[in-house]
Amino acid sequence: MQRKEAQRLSDLLPKVLSEQNLTQKLDETQIGVLWRNLFGETVAGYTTRAQMRNGKLYVSLSSAILRNELMCNKISLIERLNEELGKPLVKDIIFR
Repeated sequence: MQRKEAQRLSDLLPKVLSEQNLTQKLDETQIGVLWRNLFGETVAGYTTRAQMRNGKLYVSLSSAILRNELMCNKISLIERLNEELGKPLVKDIIFR
């Protein structure tokens, strides 16, 4: 059995994720964590769920006042999330 040259896992992982069509799912999973990190503990405290599907981020909030405030800033929130992700993954945010 011949031994191939060793490769770093950090180099192989993106290739494997891409081949298995898991890159988008991984990005969608990271959105929930990213939401909490970007917008702080106050917003995170009122967020009950942040879930991504088909380019739309669904955010459930327990405060109607915060929901209204975030709706007014929706475009800047989308830009900030996509900038942090490094690609235009979030197309819209639906607040519930």
